[in-house]
Amino acid sequence: MSLKGKTVFITGGSRGIGRAIALKCARDGANIIIAAKTAEPHPKLEGTIHTVAKEIQEAGGKALPLVTDIRCENQIQHAVEKAVEAFGGIDILVNNASAIQLTGTLGTEMKRYDLMQSINARGTFATSRACIPFLKKAKNPHILSLSPPLNISPKWFKDHCAYTMSKYGMSFCVLGMSEEFRGDKIAVNALWPRTTIATAAVNMLGGEALMKASRKPDIMADAAYAIFNRSSSVCTGNFFIDDEVLEEEGITDLDKYAVQPGSPLIPDFFLD
Repeated sequence: MSLKGKTVFITGGSRGIGRAIALKCARDGANIIIAAKTAEPHPKLEGTIHTVAKEIQEAGGKALPLVTDIRCENQIQHAVEKAVEAFGGIDILVNNASAIQLTGTLGTEMKRYDLMQSINARGTFATSRACIPFLKKAKNPHILSLSPPLNISPKWFKDHCAYTMSKYGMSFCVLGMSEEFRGDKIAVNALWPRTTIATAAVNMLGGEALMKASRKPDIMADAAYAIFNRSSSVCTGNFFIDDEVLEEEGITDLDKYAVQPGSPLIPDFFLD
């Protein structure tokens, strides 16, 4: 398996899972576009598009960091055009950018509702739409959205209806586009973690205790890498779970992914 020479367009890849996927692909010699907002250091969050670009290059890949707010169609289109200009096309799109706020209906201001819908559901649709004309020209093209399986149990809506709607909006894109572009042999899949992943968002939600009960972003990166190397003509329309993908690849010892091996792990949202 190898992604050498492939061009991977990642939204929101300045930290966390997006960064981990970028570095995994870079080790094969892939070209990575980091399309994210963070160009300047954040006072509380590590990583910018430029620091990740440096890491990509050090890992053996080529990097193109582009300041991109995926709420803005013009910025998405500009980033896609720059990617094609630099590398000749796009082989893989990772819809990684996401916004989260776990509040009920009355606790969710409309500006936060709009933010989650604009980044999660609309951003995924808009970025996919911009990349698809170039994915059609690629060999073994993939779209991978970091979104959950569609589980309409009321328990996943009652406490954070707005967030759930926005994440399921990403998953509905997978459901629809996988069938719409099946004839073009563009694989459209979703990937979701079995457990919480040690990211800035998880740290914000649960602090050190939740981080210690999580897995490292590397598990998602390794699962994504395995998916990218599958045939796009048959591997489409799936809602993958990270450990199941790795098990299919013969990887069953997952202790190395735990932040604190041996500690109980916290299941992620949307999985019964």
